[in-house]
Amino acid sequence: MASKSKPSDKPDELDVSTSYEQAIEELEQIVRAMESGDMSLEASLKAYQRGVALAKSCQTHLLSAEQQVKVLEADLLRPFEDSAQESDQ
Repeated sequence: MASKSKPSDKPDELDVSTSYEQAIEELEQIVRAMESGDMSLEASLKAYQRGVALAKSCQTHLLSAEQQVKVLEADLLRPFEDSAQESDQ
């Protein structure tokens, strides 16, 4: 199994090196564990808190990726007609 980050002492804090893929994998594990119904109320609450932190981390990774795509697309995507007119000149 792929290495995963160790949960911190505080469930709402993540290791800054946690990748999107690691966060998603751990979030999926938490969901499966909670869906099994075998967790105590206290364990469920801790798992939920950890899940919220992981979801926020994933959202941050996705927003960062979106910003990178916007930077890369700047002035690269123009209507086809504009590109055709420039090549005619």
